[in-house]
Amino acid sequence: MQYRHEWKHEISASDLITLRQRMRAVAKSDPHAIDGRYQIRSLYFDNLSDKALREKLDGVSRREKFRIRFYNGDTSVIHLEKKSKVGCLGTKASASLTAEQAQAIAEGDLDWMRESPQPLIRELYGKMVTQGLRGKTIVDYQREPYLYGPGNVRVTFDYNIRTGWDVKHFLRADCITIPAGEAPILLEVKWDNWLPGCIRDAVQLEGRRATAFSKYAQCRIYG
Repeated sequence: MQYRHEWKHEISASDLITLRQRMRAVAKSDPHAIDGRYQIRSLYFDNLSDKALREKLDGVSRREKFRIRFYNGDTSVIHLEKKSKVGCLGTKASASLTAEQAQAIAEGDLDWMRESPQPLIRELYGKMVTQGLRGKTIVDYQREPYLYGPGNVRVTFDYNIRTGWDVKHFLRADCITIPAGEAPILLEVKWDNWLPGCIRDAVQLEGRRATAFSKYAQCRIYG
């Protein structure tokens, strides 16, 4: 499984304008973006003791979290994902879900998962049964993605982060979400084995340092 390097930086609105111009000069917009951006909605999982949240806040080096995700309100393409982190390295496993399957998981209807041909679905089933994982929080935000071929680099700007609690309405267009407090704009840079100098230079901002900001943790501020 390929682990990728990850940087995160909290940036301001003026930083976003500057970095956006730099990225447009050296990288390409993700072809899946609409007018340069797309809307992401995720349902994150945790257990009754908030294991995923506490491990993130405590800075546990080796950790994982599950989520279900779709883009631009299109529920015809939905993915179950497991993100694994070891220090500053991350990897992601993915499995396709139908809207009916995603809704069943959100509602706690699990029996069908046991017989799924997809290992990741069976893994989530096992952890929902043995660890009590359940859909916990809806995370909504807009993303501007840029791609650079050498190094398989992906640079994204995430903003307008919103949260919701009614996980059974996760797939609905009228699902109610609210702003996740004073969430910053987030710059993320991901790459494989090396980060090209032109990208490293383009994302540098004086006085900005790497952050451990988590959209999931931010969206748990209300409970």
